[in-house]
Amino acid sequence: MKEKTIQNSISCSGIGLHSGRKIQMTLRPAGKGQGIAFVRKDMGDAVIPADAAHVVPSSLATILKSGKATVQTVEHLMAAISALEIDNLMIELDGPELPALDGSAFPFVALFQKAGVVEQKKDRAFIEILKPMTLTDHGKSVAVLPASSFEVKCQISFDHPVIGEQTYQYWHSRQAFIGELASARTFGFLKDAAALQSKGLALGVSLDNAIVIDETNILNEGGLRYSDEFVRHKVLDLIGDFTLLGAPILGCVEAVCSGHKLHAEMIQVMMKNKKSWRMVTASESRASATVFKSGLQALPATASF
Repeated sequence: MKEKTIQNSISCSGIGLHSGRKIQMTLRPAGKGQGIAFVRKDMGDAVIPADAAHVVPSSLATILKSGKATVQTVEHLMAAISALEIDNLMIELDGPELPALDGSAFPFVALFQKAGVVEQKKDRAFIEILKPMTLTDHGKSVAVLPASSFEVKCQISFDHPVIGEQTYQYWHSRQAFIGELASARTFGFLKDAAALQSKGLALGVSLDNAIVIDETNILNEGGLRYSDEFVRHKVLDLIGDFTLLGAPILGCVEAVCSGHKLHAEMIQVMMKNKKSWRMVTASESRASATVFKSGLQALPATASF
């Protein structure tokens, strides 16, 4: 149960989902206790820590800000960071957004496995939930509850024939993340495209990096990767957002029709209610931390991106 970073630096490039810009990203190892941080190479190496203090509430993507520097759409990478138990990492970018790649966390998992993950000489900390915390907003809700391991219960509801109501319960492990969630892609509705693009959003969306839905059908050739890919992606997003707490959670997150903005607000609620949780090492926790196991789950032989 030690902190981890990557063994070797690794790079990739791709189009930003909202900015539409081609972005170069390089992942670099970081020392023990340094945490996760983004570096804007195009802004004089401005550093943006990936933590609760730098989250900007936003509905369509998770945004971090430090001074004049921002970085957006960090949630898919952060979910992969959480799943592979990476505690310390520098993420260099030459633009304001992460590359979308295929719209899921799967390519980021593949990058980390290619770079290698190594232990460091510092005990890993966990956030052990002691008392329930709940946030509601017009029928949407997020609750964080005590539990013996990290799990997520998620429900979504869309008035659309290919989505409707979907629920998913997830118990965290690297193997479960890679097999159940990593490949689930972000999604959007064709009818919303013009309005979003007029606001400078969704400029990089394509059938290569998102599930696109018209009034009745999915437009992507090949359809869905999972029959319930929509709710699985929402769980992936939630995991990425809550990674910004700075340590893995020993507790259960229950979400009903939530999104990035409500997740950001719940993170702030948790920061203001520190008597409802405590930071512990695995040996100090009353809960079981055995779900966070050593070693990496190999990608399927057929995996590609």
